[in-house]
Amino acid sequence: MRFILNIIWLVLCGLWMAIGYVIAGLICCILIVTIPFGIASFRIAAYALWPFGRTTVERRDAGAGSLIGNIIWIIFAGWWLALGHIVTGIALCVTIIGIPLGIANFKLIPVSLMPLGREIVPTDRPFATR
Repeated sequence: MRFILNIIWLVLCGLWMAIGYVIAGLICCILIVTIPFGIASFRIAAYALWPFGRTTVERRDAGAGSLIGNIIWIIFAGWWLALGHIVTGIALCVTIIGIPLGIANFKLIPVSLMPLGREIVPTDRPFATR
């Protein structure tokens, strides 16, 4: 079932959201200071491309640096990407088939707002249930 949902996701919104994350990552990689944001954006682009069967968990070793970085990320790129998830999530929830995909889009909003200090793991791992 995950495979079918991932294929439908890829066609309807996953490719477009991943392109948005890659563009944000490329813009962030222009400056040396924002390279960690670019790397996080590329990581989330892969997650946004194929999300079913994976989840995000907080990293235990994330500290104040990730908090400050997330605040900067929200200001410059996070709210644009979250807005994209909101718009596509609402559009997908219009149809009955798209409701699970719309809900998945809404679940990606916190990750798009605060990507630093999070790790993407398969859902079948024991520590992924948190």
